[in-house]
Amino acid sequence: MVYTAMVCRVFVGVVFAASAFGKLRGRKDFAEFAAGLDAMRVVPGGWVRPVAAAVAGTEAAVTVLLAVPASTAAGLGLAVLLLAVFTGAIALVLRRGTQASCPCFGAAATPFGVRHLARNGVLVAVAVTGLATTGTGSVAADGVLLAVLTGAVAASLVVRLDDVIDLFALQS
Repeated sequence: MVYTAMVCRVFVGVVFAASAFGKLRGRKDFAEFAAGLDAMRVVPGGWVRPVAAAVAGTEAAVTVLLAVPASTAAGLGLAVLLLAVFTGAIALVLRRGTQASCPCFGAAATPFGVRHLARNGVLVAVAVTGLATTGTGSVAADGVLLAVLTGAVAASLVVRLDDVIDLFALQS
């Protein structure tokens, strides 16, 4: 179970690190994220920038919490709460029929869709699995390496999900 928890921790940590970095790497990137959030129409206009800053800061906090073994459970719990908010916002956007792009990992041109709800569902499942399996135990270096690589590769696929789907989409 220690390795399962480690895979989950790395998976969620890398996804949130990429998301925070995509929003905070520069003023332009943050402004594009805030504009995407505004286009979603889930936050009142005057609150868009403060909420965008809170989202990016909380994503960075999840990353830090997951990097410290003693705070893994707090990081995974915070990730689940944040993902629940994100999923609710995406569901609202889809229900309203609002045309908005996913500002999840920086600016993107892919409009919200069911794939984003599915992605968040997978992320929640991984974070909950991490919470359920977090504990102590003996580990071997090769097991740690495999767990870290597995979590990082899986996270990379999630971060680039829209690109992967577009790559394999049938062209008409």
